[in-house]
Amino acid sequence: MEPLKEISSLACPLAMENVDTDQLIPARFMKESRSSGYGGFLLHDLRFNADGTPRDFILNHEPAQDAQILVARRNFGAGSSREAAVYALVDYGFRCVIAPSFGDIFASNAVNNGLLPALVSEQDAEKVLEALAGNPGQVTVDLTAQTIAFHGHEVGFEVNPTWKLKLLNGWDDIDLTRDRTPEIERFRRDYVKHYPWLNSGKE
Repeated sequence: MEPLKEISSLACPLAMENVDTDQLIPARFMKESRSSGYGGFLLHDLRFNADGTPRDFILNHEPAQDAQILVARRNFGAGSSREAAVYALVDYGFRCVIAPSFGDIFASNAVNNGLLPALVSEQDAEKVLEALAGNPGQVTVDLTAQTIAFHGHEVGFEVNPTWKLKLLNGWDDIDLTRDRTPEIERFRRDYVKHYPWLNSGKE
């Protein structure tokens, strides 16, 4: 994955709570090949009418198509564990979602795909949404400092320390394990000293 340290981009306000994974990508699109990209399916049923015509929805407005940051209300990514919901966000171009709470499995899937779930208080989420005033606006997310800067204001956000380490380095779970190789080897040596029969006579 590409390391993520700072994102300075347009942010798209989605002033909704309880945006679940079925809204993020309706199940009927999950049979499509990932190789063709899932970005076009993101929030499909909110973006389009049944006949396929676009609705007056924030993601259908041209500036939003360049946004790498999405700002939402609480309980973002709740519902089923489908990783395709994260694929849709990433394939659309998002690198960060700012919200007061996330579905647990969604947040874990997000990190594994290079998408930062930036956890803020409800008050701070509303500050960012109010500053954007319903339109995409410039926001800077600094993962190292864990800050979000917007329109002359700054708020902090929380992120699991292990997730932060993975995102800063562009690591997946295998990379994270390799980073702990010295500790793993040291544990193995010490453990075998206490239980030498585990070596079965080998050095």
